[in-house]
Amino acid sequence: MLLRNSKTIVFLAFAAFLCIVLSAQVTPEPNQPAQTQPAQSQPAPATQAPNGQAPAPAQVPADQSQPADAAPGGDQGKADAGGFVFKKQVDEVSLHVTVVDKDRKMVTNLDKDSFSVLENGKVQPIKSFRHEDIPVAMGIVIDNSGSMRDKREKVGKAALNLVKSSNPNDEVFVVNFNDDYYLDQDFTSDIKKLKEALDKIDTKGGTALYDAIMAAWDSELKNAKLQKKVLFVVTDGADDESRNSLEQAVELLQVDNGPTIYAIGILSDEDRPKRAKRALETLSERTGGIAFFPRTVDEVDEISRTVARDIRNQYSIVYKPTVPQSQGGYRTIQIDVKAKGYGKLTARTRSGYYAGQLRTASGTQ
Repeated sequence: MLLRNSKTIVFLAFAAFLCIVLSAQVTPEPNQPAQTQPAQSQPAPATQAPNGQAPAPAQVPADQSQPADAAPGGDQGKADAGGFVFKKQVDEVSLHVTVVDKDRKMVTNLDKDSFSVLENGKVQPIKSFRHEDIPVAMGIVIDNSGSMRDKREKVGKAALNLVKSSNPNDEVFVVNFNDDYYLDQDFTSDIKKLKEALDKIDTKGGTALYDAIMAAWDSELKNAKLQKKVLFVVTDGADDESRNSLEQAVELLQVDNGPTIYAIGILSDEDRPKRAKRALETLSERTGGIAFFPRTVDEVDEISRTVARDIRNQYSIVYKPTVPQSQGGYRTIQIDVKAKGYGKLTARTRSGYYAGQLRTASGTQ
């Protein structure tokens, strides 16, 4: 993930490295003992991908995919910073579920017995069930391409209102993207810092949507301490710059404890590209989120508040697959909900996951 002005930083670091190498090669004058200095480790210069693209995030070994303080069981525990860390066994699957009735209104008063979890069509034992507003780790990924010039300020304000409407213990980071993607604020709960990051408006270039989403997950969100993870994505057009495809992005995100994507596509009626709409719908539906397509940018603020309500009113379910994750393969997930006093209920969660696999930004294991 590039930091803002990272290219200048890389150049200065490389120049300093060359100076140190050259000074080390100077031979001491005769009869003058060479002075020894403690060895200093130099950071390796960041590599730049071809065509000026941002480097792909580094691969993380599989044994580092779980927080260091993870413990067996499906219990909720407090983190040092006052947030909540959901601790679970590696072979358990965590789901965050939104339930709506036939009128699309959220239903928030159900108990464990109302839910059945099916993996590959077979009922699975529920190990843990709770319905409470738990903090989330959230990445805000905002399109900063040239076509966003007249929309970007209102989108930034809406994203900030999303944070203000969410759990105050949420940890949030901000990625702005165009041809490249930039981490303009790492994890924080500080509203002022998030506003400064969202106010970094430099609308130019194209739209590397898939690359930005994949980097936000692989470099930042994947290793967050908080168990519940969300990506909030806003764009106004189809991807035209990414090195990765939509299929690679979906595959990367569909892992156990992967993120839920809420996407907003500000696509005008006369040129609403089918490809952009399909991409946002696919990313959100596969991960258990929602894609919104407002007619104008003025609707984005209310949508952001809707997203906050959705996140804060989900059921958290943990189950242990009857087929061990070590056997791998893609597993479909289905949630059936039935409760007295209600008609048809619909549960929304991710559609499936790749078992026992850690996938990187190139779409490979």
